[in-house]
Amino acid sequence: MIDPQLLRDNPDVIKASQEARGASVAVVDEAVAADAARRSAITSFESLRAEQNAFGKTVAKAPKDEKAALVQQAQALAAQVKEAQATVTAAEESFNAVVRSIPNVVLPDVPKGGEDDFVTLRTVGTKPEFDFEPKDHADLGEHLGIIDIPRGVKVSGSRFYFLRGLGARLEIALMSLGLDRAIAAGFEPLITPTLVRPETMAGTGFLGEHAAEVYRLEADDLYLTGTSEVALAGFHADEILSFEDGDGLRYAGWSTCYRREAGSAGKDNRGILRVHQFNKLEMFAYVHPDQAEAEHAKLVGYQEQMLQDLGLHYRVIDVAGGDLGTSAARKYDIEAWVPTQGTFRELTSTSNCTTFQARRLDIRYRTESGKTAPVATLNGTLATTRWIVAILETHQQADGSVVVPEVLRPYLGGVEVIEPR
Repeated sequence: MIDPQLLRDNPDVIKASQEARGASVAVVDEAVAADAARRSAITSFESLRAEQNAFGKTVAKAPKDEKAALVQQAQALAAQVKEAQATVTAAEESFNAVVRSIPNVVLPDVPKGGEDDFVTLRTVGTKPEFDFEPKDHADLGEHLGIIDIPRGVKVSGSRFYFLRGLGARLEIALMSLGLDRAIAAGFEPLITPTLVRPETMAGTGFLGEHAAEVYRLEADDLYLTGTSEVALAGFHADEILSFEDGDGLRYAGWSTCYRREAGSAGKDNRGILRVHQFNKLEMFAYVHPDQAEAEHAKLVGYQEQMLQDLGLHYRVIDVAGGDLGTSAARKYDIEAWVPTQGTFRELTSTSNCTTFQARRLDIRYRTESGKTAPVATLNGTLATTRWIVAILETHQQADGSVVVPEVLRPYLGGVEVIEPR
């Protein structure tokens, strides 16, 4: 959730954030009013409770013949305290409901607007050119015998697929390359749960506007995660982390991911660009809030190095406020060129969630004064199934074969070219 102190002291900052997101500004005033009502209720309750404690001492010291009357007064006062406590509970529930509806406060220089209002920060590499008619990744995958969509649909329905032979090995190679690089950069690998409790899903901000994207197992009251970010954020929930060495904690989560793709009917039905199930390696960092922006830049650097070494043409964009998820204060997307679509498509993103998720999940560090404060959390994808789309289309040859990027060959037993089966 947003910082209550910021809401109290500088609500205009939150209003500006809401404007950048194209979201309700009025909700900020509602939250300010709810906070004032909550604090007033707490003050009244604490005053009555202090009076009750003091009166209890008076009753204890009173002569026996006066106690009966005083006990009646004490009972009446106890009823008032109970009522005041109920008022506090109701006020806190009202405050939490409204404040939890406010997404993270975007950083000041995040572009305003919606999906099309991003700012391109840089474009890297050379756009692939062909002296033949290039095939799309679905045709290539079928031609090479490495992607089987018809059987995926037969078994599980639309937006499912099989990766076969070198297709399966290619995905494992991508993930393994990413994992090796993450470990070298100081990330601890984790195989994460893909089923999480509602409080974990809500704590990361995925049960608000993105709830329709999430699969839920009602009988078990568990959710299937669309990214290991969820489990990685919950890993240290309700803990006080040690940042004694001045550095943060970094994890690389390997997991299968599930998304409903609600609202995407008719979009990217062909191939494996937008599917219900895929694998992903996710970087996740817990850092001191002052280090969050620098950490964000590092995560993007790791992603860019991967894409460069895979020989992909890509651009890095600063996502506009209206296209940010609930938890992100800033998000950079990296989009690779997909030749047959003649456009850039998102392959990876990385988000600075500042202290938003940590406040919801109660993840703190101890300050120099000895008090605790929420940490900052960041996440970014280092490898995922979708990358196969750009790799196949970028490195295809006239005969329908695909050249394997050199960095992946050691993970494929030295295979240099994927030939048609």
